[in-house]
Amino acid sequence: MARTRFAPDRGLTSRMVTTMFFIGLLYVVVVGVLVVLLKGAWVVIMLLAGGLFIAQFWFSDRIAAFSMGAREVTPEQAPELHGAVDRLCALADMPKPRVAIAESDVPNAFATGRNQKNSMVCATTGLLRRLEPEELEGVLAHELSHVAHRDVVVMTIASFLGVLAGIITRAALWSGVGRDSRDQNAAIAVLIVTAVSVVVYAISFLLTRLLSRYRELSADRAAAILTGRPSALASALTKVTGQMARIPTRDLRKAEPFNAFYFAPAFNKESFSRLLSSHPTLEQRLDQLGRIAAQLGRS
Repeated sequence: MARTRFAPDRGLTSRMVTTMFFIGLLYVVVVGVLVVLLKGAWVVIMLLAGGLFIAQFWFSDRIAAFSMGAREVTPEQAPELHGAVDRLCALADMPKPRVAIAESDVPNAFATGRNQKNSMVCATTGLLRRLEPEELEGVLAHELSHVAHRDVVVMTIASFLGVLAGIITRAALWSGVGRDSRDQNAAIAVLIVTAVSVVVYAISFLLTRLLSRYRELSADRAAAILTGRPSALASALTKVTGQMARIPTRDLRKAEPFNAFYFAPAFNKESFSRLLSSHPTLEQRLDQLGRIAAQLGRS
C-alpha cells in the first residue's frame, strides 16, 4: 500500500489477508470440484474461471460505478465537491481519485477502484444537498480511507466468488441436466455442484460481511483522526441514518444490493441480524467516534 497519512490499521490488514486466504481456498475448491466432475472439459473450466476472475478484478470498479449511477464530474461542474476532495488528499498525502456524482435522493457515498491511481469517490445528490461542508468532508475522508487501505479491492474480489457460486447454483438448478432418472451420474454431479456452490456462497457471504463491518469502523476511525473532527463525522452519520427513513422504500430497495460499498446502509433495521449486516450499528459507530473525540481532546 502506498503510504498516506491515514492511520494504519493492522487489524484491518490481518482481516483482509485472512479473508483473501479463505476466499482463495474456496475458489480452488469450486474449480477443483468442477474439474473432477467434468474431466473432459477441465481446460475450458480453468480458462473460464481464470477469465472471469481477471475480468472481475479489472472491470468490477467500472461495473459498480455504472450500476450505482456514478457520473464523473469536473471541478467546474462540482467545485465544492472537488475542493473538499482536494483538501483531504493534500492532508492525507495521497493521489486525487476521480470524483463523481450519482443522481439519487438516497443520501450516501461510496468509493471504487483497483488502486489509488484507478479509484473513484462518488457522492449522491441527496448527500450533497443535506450535509454541511464539514460533515461532507468527514464522509469523503471515510471513503478515501477505503481507497488508501485498499479494502475496496479486497471486498470486490471477495464478493466475486459468492456471485460466481450463485450463478453456478442457478445454472445447475435450471439447466435440467440430470432430471432424466436414467442418467444417474449426471444427476449426482448436479447435486454435488449445487451443494458445493451453496456452501461456498454461504461462507463467502459471511466472510465479506465480517470484513465489511470491521472496515467501516476502521474507515470511521481513520477519517476522524485525519480530519481531527470526529464530531462532524458523527453528525453526518446521524443525519444520513435519520434521513434514510424519509426515502421511499422503492429507492432504498434499488440501493440495497450495494450496501457493502456505501457509507451507510440503505436499510438498518434493529431486527436485522448483526451477523448478516454489512455495517456496524449506528450506536457502535457513534460510540467509537465519541471515544476518539475524548482522546483528541486529552491530547
